[in-house]
Amino acid sequence: MSAGSDRATYEDDPVTAWAQDVAAGDIVAGPYVRAAAARHLRDLIEGPARGLNWDLAAAQRAIRFFPDVLRLNGGQFEGRPFRLHPSQAFRIGSIFGWKKFSATHRAWLRRFTRFYDEEGKGNGKSPMLGGIGLYMMVADNEPRAEIYAAAAKKDQAGILFQDAVAMVDQSPVLKRKVKQLGENPVWQMTYTGRSGDKRKFKPLSAEKAQSGPRPHCALTDEVHEHPNRDVIDMLERGFKFRKQPLLCMATNSGTDKKSICWEEHQHGVNVVTGVQEDDSTFAFICALDDGDDWETDPSCWIKVNPLLGVTIEEDYLHNVVKQARMMPGKRNGIARLHFCQWTQSVRAAIRREAWVACHGAVDPEELTRQGYPCFGGLDLSQVRDFTALTLTWVLDATKDGEQLVSKTWFWTPQETLLERSGRDQAPYDLWASQGHIEAVPGERLKYPWLADALADLNSRYQPEVIACDQYGLERLKDSLTEKGLVLPTEVHPQGFQKRVLDKVPDPTNPGEEIEIYLWMPDSINKLENAIYDGRLTVAKNPLLDSMAASVTYAENRTGHRMFDKEKAHGRIDGMVSLAMSAGMALCRERGGREQSPWVDGSYSMEDALWD
Repeated sequence: MSAGSDRATYEDDPVTAWAQDVAAGDIVAGPYVRAAAARHLRDLIEGPARGLNWDLAAAQRAIRFFPDVLRLNGGQFEGRPFRLHPSQAFRIGSIFGWKKFSATHRAWLRRFTRFYDEEGKGNGKSPMLGGIGLYMMVADNEPRAEIYAAAAKKDQAGILFQDAVAMVDQSPVLKRKVKQLGENPVWQMTYTGRSGDKRKFKPLSAEKAQSGPRPHCALTDEVHEHPNRDVIDMLERGFKFRKQPLLCMATNSGTDKKSICWEEHQHGVNVVTGVQEDDSTFAFICALDDGDDWETDPSCWIKVNPLLGVTIEEDYLHNVVKQARMMPGKRNGIARLHFCQWTQSVRAAIRREAWVACHGAVDPEELTRQGYPCFGGLDLSQVRDFTALTLTWVLDATKDGEQLVSKTWFWTPQETLLERSGRDQAPYDLWASQGHIEAVPGERLKYPWLADALADLNSRYQPEVIACDQYGLERLKDSLTEKGLVLPTEVHPQGFQKRVLDKVPDPTNPGEEIEIYLWMPDSINKLENAIYDGRLTVAKNPLLDSMAASVTYAENRTGHRMFDKEKAHGRIDGMVSLAMSAGMALCRERGGREQSPWVDGSYSMEDALWD
């Protein structure tokens, strides 16, 4: 099928058939797997104009190699033919079936030299990589091929390699033709090609790499554990000696968005979604859609576990989800390993179940009409990021404190929205179309435009005061002054510094005064107390939800916390504005009762002197 217009069958073209079923919604898949399927179908039509060719025979040959030659090992799979799951056949067929004409070699060579695979734990990544390595050693007709199972450390490199050794041991065909050097463990496998050339497959680590390898195929598993690019860059430098090399990177989701894994993840997302054009990279990235809730909806599990029911059972996932609910400290690890969510740390800063419980209906007009006092928090962005304004209304007090109701508005430049959506792995464009973000025309968020938007909300909801960060406030004030507008702003320190707002008589100590102050650790505490006491209602906004999940803290030497934007694994602007608004709303007690900082049992003289 060359044009991609007719419906393929799995017998004739399992790659295209699977892609068509995904595109039609007959197979449930996540957003980036759907994008990979759409890319394949699109390239069947548009690829020839870019010098691409779909070699169905080559794809089928690689797919057949797995059940015809390879045998699985371990448990219930011991000795069974390696029959590829349809999603695996899509990957294997795509890697080996797509060709690009090389003017240098005057031949059709493989298009893809890089393969990035990210999916839930237990979905057969390692056996698939081992099978790719064996195929490229014995069936790819590359003279003196060098195959490496590579990792940052020797032990890690050995795990994937030993999986490949076990597959050779189980295979009647390979057992006769592949020689193994060493015993318990085997340290190298060799194969003699038809022309008499020797080909080798061995583990390789950054610790042991003395001279530059010349890989025909490099297999890297658990990329999220790589501390840097050293191993992968070393391998790719050796590709210059090969006509059609292949780098395979397989991984679970990680925790560090400054890592090589995140860099490769984002590149793969950008390629499959069309943000970047790279005909050498094939990516299969499992992810949930916005709004999917793996804790309550098992129907979304298959999006991040494509071999659900084959190598990983639904009962097993039910058990790990139950663990996540009972033990919050394990939740982020489970979210990362089994549900492909990038998490900053093992422990969530804000428990998701508590945050979701805060969702509720918020009617700013009705709250204003009823005269509830309103307080704002404004986090001013850089020109290409998000600016967030949160308004918080203080309702009647409960036994645990004041009831708070909040709504957050977001603004961001429109022209860079799609690019940032791919980079941050967040559907900003979709959220903008749904009204959760206001995308402002242009590449930059201009302060005169923002001044008008803020002044309009101020006139409609009449906040008593809006707490702001210092950054950009002077420029905003310049724009307000030029337009004859006024906002009731108050600087809210972003670090551990305190800002004294007022001094009032201490009702418990005649003649003494109490300081009314703002500082971020206190505002964070007030926000968290409202969340966990069930006193906060927030208007649901998926961008704010993602920011709540991204929060991380930095602590000073006395254990007080502030937001750590550098280590946050996503944007947190809305949570900063929410904390500032809550802190502003609650820094003075209602009804004339002033709150002393000494009421906070953790407050100390050292905190009072901290600068």
